[in-house]
Amino acid sequence: MKTNPDAPVIALRGLKKRYGIGDAEHTVLDGVDLVIEKGEFIAIMGPSGCGKTTLLNILGLLDRADDGDYFLADRSVESLSARRHANIRSEQIGFVFQNFNLVPRLNVIENVALPLTYKGIRKTKRLQLASKMLQTFHLSEREYYMPWQLSGGQTQRVAIARALVNSPSIVLADEPTGNLDSKASHVIMEELSDIHKRGNTIIMVTHNPSLTTYASRVITMLDGKIDSDTKTLQPTVKVDTTKKRLDTHAAEAPKEKTLRSRRPAKRKTIKKGASK
Repeated sequence: MKTNPDAPVIALRGLKKRYGIGDAEHTVLDGVDLVIEKGEFIAIMGPSGCGKTTLLNILGLLDRADDGDYFLADRSVESLSARRHANIRSEQIGFVFQNFNLVPRLNVIENVALPLTYKGIRKTKRLQLASKMLQTFHLSEREYYMPWQLSGGQTQRVAIARALVNSPSIVLADEPTGNLDSKASHVIMEELSDIHKRGNTIIMVTHNPSLTTYASRVITMLDGKIDSDTKTLQPTVKVDTTKKRLDTHAAEAPKEKTLRSRRPAKRKTIKKGASK
């Protein structure tokens, strides 16, 4: 089936999800309408139990909606088989979880190479691709470490490398900094920001309001519905990162110029003093 290249990456219409039976039935998603364009960085916020993680799982084809329509790149996914869903996940979607979800018995490079197994790629090639991805995240020296030998920040960077090894167009992140300190959180968000600048669509669930500065759009959920949907003109981090680089270069040049200009002035003062 041909798809429309101008169609949104994701389009949801009247999406509903319920859990339980009879009197115990609970509606987690209650008629969600949402359109996500290619290249957006979306932060989804809301109180616990509002449905944001359930929504993320449905977007990632880890769960199915009970009612409504889900179009991925202009294709309805509701009628597709579980096997087809798995194929789409391996080809188009990368996942970053709060608890990292690395396989403890595999070393770092084997964990990153794992998604390539499902694409039928030979082991040597899988490891080569995984090694190249780890190099991107400055983790080459950790390739043969076990997960328990890594810090929290390193573990999450490995998880991001694993999510990207298949070159997905969509990255789903569920509380990616939830188990990290502020310094490690900043590193992880910078990585996600760089991924976004390469053209990837990122959808991130978070409880942390400060992380929304990295997003180009902030969605707040309440009681299974979208309560607010706000677009930001320019992601703060994207502007700050560029400004930081420009400021760094601009600060270095004047500093050298100032040092050079001061030295002759100092020598001139000494000579005047000597002549007197």
